[in-house]
Amino acid sequence: MTRLETLLSCLRQFYGLLPAPPRDPFAIFLWEVLSMHTTPARRDAALGALKRIRVLTPDAMWRAPQKKLAEAVALAGPYQEQRLRALRTGVDLFRRSPKLPALIRGPLGTARRALRPFPQLGDASARRMLLFAADCCVLGVDMHVSRVGRRLGYGTGSDSSRKSTRSVQRALSRDLPHDAEGFRRASLYLSHHALATCTERDPHCHVCPLLQDCPEGQKRIAI
Repeated sequence: MTRLETLLSCLRQFYGLLPAPPRDPFAIFLWEVLSMHTTPARRDAALGALKRIRVLTPDAMWRAPQKKLAEAVALAGPYQEQRLRALRTGVDLFRRSPKLPALIRGPLGTARRALRPFPQLGDASARRMLLFAADCCVLGVDMHVSRVGRRLGYGTGSDSSRKSTRSVQRALSRDLPHDAEGFRRASLYLSHHALATCTERDPHCHVCPLLQDCPEGQKRIAI
């Protein structure tokens, strides 16, 4: 096992089995929009509400009463209007292009071009969609995963700049076996660890399962 695989195994033992994003392209688009600037619990509450009003397909969401849709999305927390705009645009894209799910699951270059028109989908979100919906071995590294990677000694740089994030992305990817399941596990557990324990301010190093192999954690504990 590589070092990263060993670290991921520790995280899995610590957190247990985590719920993974859906594999359907439209469902994971919803997951990404509702995940932005919020907590997993709020995201899951909003997704549960959308499921209860049966709007998990583009056509169903297009026909949904706007009041019920807004109430469900509001459960994700702030930025309600931005989320609703992103959902409306995404629904329109999926409805106007019935072949879109197949394009997303197609060759990597074609899939990347198909995702460009989507609002609020940065590089990390697009990569997660390609990983979970299309089994592409690409790792989406947002500012949270980048922070965890830097603290563990992956990549170069000490900030959340694009250059530093790309460096962390490359370093983490090199330390993973080239199979989609391994990349999905890394994405899921590193993201969760960043929000639950390795937080930006006042990380909980004293309970972190990775402390013994974390240069940043060792420095913080020694202070």
